[in-house]
Amino acid sequence: MTYPTQDNHRGVDTSIDAAAMAALTSSELRQIVLKTLCQHPENLTVDQVCAIAERPRYSLQPRFTELRKMGMIRDTGERRQNVSGASAIVWRAVFLDRQEAQA
Repeated sequence: MTYPTQDNHRGVDTSIDAAAMAALTSSELRQIVLKTLCQHPENLTVDQVCAIAERPRYSLQPRFTELRKMGMIRDTGERRQNVSGASAIVWRAVFLDRQEAQA
């Protein structure tokens, strides 16, 4: 799964450096998010994926946007309360949609 993570910056030197560092690990982190969602057909929020994967939110949150843009995950339209009490998107792996359609 390739995504131009190295281009995710604001044109400021610190932002460019951070984007370059993130590009080194983002592919692995996207795999973690996608695998977790595929293993949980009940669908999950970002906080739930982070808890299951035992990863900090700041490392996985951006991967959801990337995976959505890549067409790998989708917003189910469902909302659940997250850790902060706010309403959170419930995400689903598109693979599960395809799998159900074939059944």
